[in-house]
Amino acid sequence: MLRSKGILGIRRFSSSRSTLADYSHAVIGAGVVGLAIAAELSKNPGNKVVLIEKNTKIGEETSSRNSEVIHAGLYYPKDSLKAQLCIEGKELLYKEAFRAGVDMQKCGKWIVAQTDVEDAYIENIYWKSKDLGVNTELIPVAKGRYIEPAIHAERGILSSPTSGIISAHSLMDYLYTIFQENDGELAVGSIVTGLSKTHDGYEILAKSTQENEEVQISVNNVVNSAGLYADKISNLLLPSDRHVKHYYAKGNYFNFSNSFPQVRRLIYPVPKKGTKSLGTHLTLGLDGQIKFGPDLEWVDSPTDYKPSAGNKLEALKEIQRYFPHIIEQDLEPAYSGIRSKLIGPDNTSFQDFVIREEEGFPGFVNLLGIESPGLTASMAIGKYVSKIYHG
Repeated sequence: MLRSKGILGIRRFSSSRSTLADYSHAVIGAGVVGLAIAAELSKNPGNKVVLIEKNTKIGEETSSRNSEVIHAGLYYPKDSLKAQLCIEGKELLYKEAFRAGVDMQKCGKWIVAQTDVEDAYIENIYWKSKDLGVNTELIPVAKGRYIEPAIHAERGILSSPTSGIISAHSLMDYLYTIFQENDGELAVGSIVTGLSKTHDGYEILAKSTQENEEVQISVNNVVNSAGLYADKISNLLLPSDRHVKHYYAKGNYFNFSNSFPQVRRLIYPVPKKGTKSLGTHLTLGLDGQIKFGPDLEWVDSPTDYKPSAGNKLEALKEIQRYFPHIIEQDLEPAYSGIRSKLIGPDNTSFQDFVIREEEGFPGFVNLLGIESPGLTASMAIGKYVSKIYHG
């Protein structure tokens, strides 16, 4: 049995028994991706799904510390999982989640070019978008000045009308409601300390952060969607020669403390060559409030959430290239988020999502390096993982 905490049906493991009844699936990690997977698996009447979260609430880490942007899917190689799942996930958000009342807005986005090299980049993205089936438009600079007078684009503008913004918490509430209505069980305050293969499935050891006691769960299948800690969960089970390591990329966000000028869409610079960041961009809250970020700062800890105020001047230089009206006093450090990456700062190659059933471990599906566009892709990832199990 799971014992209710009395809030929104959220539960934690009872310590009254050492072994719990079998589940068909255990999903480890209740961020937006884990919630989407659990919600999708719970739709199958034959499944009995438990969602295990180490924090006392859902979505307290990467899912609630990001730009809350709905990405169009422009930046990734055509045959990559990132492109496929971002585009599919975007459509699911607009068609399914929006109709269900999830807070979002299709505000659109510009990528602005200041040099000939940057102009060539956005032109390449424009032609690539045709292959991807994503709607984009090249806008003349003079027309851009009329549409967004506060934005400076020296050489060119690529418009992405299907980009948008979303409330991550509203989306997570929606996914959790689906999961709950399909009799899924959520165990919060439960840290997975052990994971081993048995003759007919897996055994999970989970330690309660509230009672400091350990419980044992037997399951047929396990989904590792632990986000920043997915490498550690994977390494509990897989042999040492298949161990993986996450690198942590911190992104700082800054509030715009001025109410003027107004901007009506997301504004992105052209990404710097050889970096793993889309650049410090202008994004909007659903209330229209402007904020900037994230920048990119490599850190050693997945809990280093204190905003790095010392990065403000560097961020200001980037922002002033496309938003010249801003001054230092307009920027206020707000919050930071951490992205998990499978390759470190010295490796500039593209890293796709890793979503796979591990060889030799039937029923164990690993999700590694799930960073941006994970929020946009979340519902599509849920369907992708469900197909691994159910075809």
